[in-house]
Amino acid sequence: MDRFHQHTDLHNSSNNNFDVLLCLDGNLPLLKDFFDFFKNSPVIAADGAAHKLQQMNVSPTFIIGDLDSFHQHGDASDFPDSTILHFPDQESNDFEKCLVFCKKQGYSSILVCGFHGGLTEHSLNNWSVLMRHSQILSICLYENGRYAIPLRESISFSAQIGETISLIPQPKAILTTSGLQWNLRNELLELGVREGARNCAVDSNISVEIHDGEVLLFCDSHLPFKPVMLSSHSSLSSII
Repeated sequence: MDRFHQHTDLHNSSNNNFDVLLCLDGNLPLLKDFFDFFKNSPVIAADGAAHKLQQMNVSPTFIIGDLDSFHQHGDASDFPDSTILHFPDQESNDFEKCLVFCKKQGYSSILVCGFHGGLTEHSLNNWSVLMRHSQILSICLYENGRYAIPLRESISFSAQIGETISLIPQPKAILTTSGLQWNLRNELLELGVREGARNCAVDSNISVEIHDGEVLLFCDSHLPFKPVMLSSHSSLSSII
């Protein structure tokens, strides 16, 4: 249902499933129901995430990385149904290796979990990898019932009134918004200066106009559906 001009529902489309689930070696969702959503989808484990998935009775389709963590806790014989791909290059981390693989496989919408956990520098490095590769791939993060979505174009989407909406600049952006408790009007957000965390939807229709820069949009997840938006241009743009 088209609720607003040249824009579509954030959480519905005719092709609303993720192409692949990418599990990093961080804090994975503990609920088995989460992985039930992806029984018919390929699951990629980044290095040591394979053993965490195994403990939850989830068999990854692919295990990818330099495999240092993987070999510390087991070997290939523990995963007879998985394709194991060893990429020893130390110029990229396991997250980036997985994203390069996704691109080669033609996976266009990627849900990532296990983004955080372990050392802070790992998370921050993953953040940089996310923003770099989201220029080419459609990537969405999942954590604790929330989506994080890189945005470079103006969008509109539907939300629940009272839903928490955050806009975090990467590293800065000039925005105009509507439908939020604290709207922006051609205003600058910048890391280290002013962020847009923990705003609140006061309308079911939310718009974010990006005049310059990039942001990460945080909103409630709607598993197993991927977010789909229309950009401010005329063509449909699936950002994930």
